[in-house]
Amino acid sequence: MMKTVRIREQWGNGRAAMNSWLTLPSALTAEMVAQQGFDALTIDMQHGAIGYETALSMLQAIATTPATPLVRIPWLAPDMAMKMLDAGAWGIICPMINTPEEVEALVRYCHYPPAGERSFGPLRAETCYGADYPVLANDYVLPIAMIETREALANLDRILQVPGLGGVYIGPYDLSYALGCQPAPDTYEQPVLDAIGHILARAQHYNVPAGMHCLSAEYAVAMAQKGFQLVTAGSDSGWLQQGVQAAQCLLRKAGLA
Repeated sequence: MMKTVRIREQWGNGRAAMNSWLTLPSALTAEMVAQQGFDALTIDMQHGAIGYETALSMLQAIATTPATPLVRIPWLAPDMAMKMLDAGAWGIICPMINTPEEVEALVRYCHYPPAGERSFGPLRAETCYGADYPVLANDYVLPIAMIETREALANLDRILQVPGLGGVYIGPYDLSYALGCQPAPDTYEQPVLDAIGHILARAQHYNVPAGMHCLSAEYAVAMAQKGFQLVTAGSDSGWLQQGVQAAQCLLRKAGLA
């Protein structure tokens, strides 16, 4: 019997799914973060220092919890999308999507025929999710397109109407650059804020789940309250740095560092 996909369960209950970003190449840290109760965890293979073998072990670590494993692949390419789905990812987040044709390709890579062109071979996915995985996968796998360029904004309505699209996810840093602004953690200039609001409104119009990349739990809460259905509340590397900095600050105040 197929395992419940928690992120879809949250959406079905009208709740936002809380996500954590994983950038460190470690199954142990992935397991530690997964044990904290997030609805989803995203393994970042674009900017994180993570390769396929490590990502596989991280997926196995996440599977010790109910959290939904997602993977951000480096680029729109069938090989990595299909390999990570076979390894057990329930969603593929693809960066730098610009056109509805690119979304159509992403959907095809994530879905078995006749809906798509995903090659059959769910090595780990069938092992850990059950023998009915191949029959049900198309109903559960989430192809998620990142919106982070001027071209994507111009094509937004057409992108959101692509059949099979599982969601859109805002990359605010690249979106800031695209709009001539400078990115800063969870603090964006007005053109970027306007674009974020526009993406959310259009996604809601077409009933497509919208995600927002946040670097703090506080900003994630604010974005969930605005109506985003997938919000990232920070990353493993960010929390590590923040924890070390806080400890060092206390030590310096005590004259011990």
